[in-house]
Amino acid sequence: MQTQRKVPQRQCVGCRTMFEKRDLIRVVKSPEGTISLDFKGKAPGRGAYLCKSAECLKKARRSKALERTFSLAIPDEVYESLEREMEEEHE
Repeated sequence: MQTQRKVPQRQCVGCRTMFEKRDLIRVVKSPEGTISLDFKGKAPGRGAYLCKSAECLKKARRSKALERTFSLAIPDEVYESLEREMEEEHE
């Protein structure tokens, strides 16, 4: 008898809803301190997860959820860069 593998769940920092890990985008703070999107989920560093919608990124920005997660002030340019990366991935 085969057992079902447990599917990893993660919480979106924007809407605070649980989803399967593969349905979310990982935002990663590298050991050097740069913040970027990790579409493959393999980049080294501290990670947080977001839905694949720009709306959740906006919510996370308003609530400063990523700043709390990474214990780091995130400049506007980084959020704008994350928005652009997200849009490019959807195309």
